[in-house]
Amino acid sequence: MPAAFAESLQINLPRGATEVSNSVYSLHMYVFLVCVVIGVIVFAAMFWSIIRHRKSRGAVPAKFHDNVRVEIAWTVIPFLILIAMAWPATSLLLDMDNTDDSDLTVLITGSQWRWDYEYFDYDVQYRSSMATMRDQVYANLPKGENYLLEVDRPLVIPTNRKVRLLITSDDVIHSWWVPEFAIKKDANPGYINEAWTRVDEPGIYRGQCAELCGRDHAFMPIVVIALEPDDFEEWATNEETRLAEEREEEERLLSMQMTMDELMTLGESVYNAQCAACHQPNGQGVPGVFPALAGEGVSVDSDGLNDHIDIVANGVQGTAMQAYRDQLSMRELAAVITYERNAWQNDTGDEVQAADIHNYIQGDN
Repeated sequence: MPAAFAESLQINLPRGATEVSNSVYSLHMYVFLVCVVIGVIVFAAMFWSIIRHRKSRGAVPAKFHDNVRVEIAWTVIPFLILIAMAWPATSLLLDMDNTDDSDLTVLITGSQWRWDYEYFDYDVQYRSSMATMRDQVYANLPKGENYLLEVDRPLVIPTNRKVRLLITSDDVIHSWWVPEFAIKKDANPGYINEAWTRVDEPGIYRGQCAELCGRDHAFMPIVVIALEPDDFEEWATNEETRLAEEREEEERLLSMQMTMDELMTLGESVYNAQCAACHQPNGQGVPGVFPALAGEGVSVDSDGLNDHIDIVANGVQGTAMQAYRDQLSMRELAAVITYERNAWQNDTGDEVQAADIHNYIQGDN
């Protein structure tokens, strides 16, 4: 009953959904118990000594220089206590870092402010972004049940399989953290950290980026769905088929011209989802932080179309402007650039097509 009560108050570590996370919980409770016992003994001895040897009872302080046996005791006993805690902790840490004999490997790449997942054993790669609507964030709509903890494309893994996770970043330091897996690994640019998990039960498990990685740090959630092995295989096969069809469709659409109305409609949708957080829905930006796009800058430069494409596709090094060439389709890139050059009374009249983006990126490579 006390344990259930404490859990209901959320004043302790969660037990987790994996063998490792439960081992972490058990180690935590073991060390906590050792500390409680030590605290009880020390404070009991202290208060007993204060009460038993108080001046009002006529206690007289003992006079001695040293006591070898006491000094040996207070050296040996703490040493043994440390060994008793360090041994299981070291064993568990070694187990947590042992990614040998994994059944599945997933590369996780953090970027501002989303996660990329690439399955080494399948032709599956996609990006996961927060699905909470901005109107909920800015108090225009009631907050949902999983506010700031929902994504459009969760990571999917099989149950009862050892899943090796390779964690890195393509810009700043992030941290991939799922409490129920007892995993919190930094994603460092230019470096790969390793972790692993084996989930026992199917379910949905949520986490967040645990490193302060920029202004939208709070909008970088993690969702993992664990499926039964057969269901996972079916999902992976369907994903391979769907992504192959998307690539074929992208190739087909490169040769198709979109009308200005189509470009502006799609561009507005992409802008509001990807750009409005920094540059503001009205294109005014944030003075001194994010440049305005309405009526100034590269968006209205008649000779700056290629510069505009380069900035959106490749980002601007050393700033918060990230590269979108791997995040958006050619049509989406063309549409959002067209929108930025014609919205807010910019009226340049420029129409950018998917083929223009493709040709520019191919030439850039």
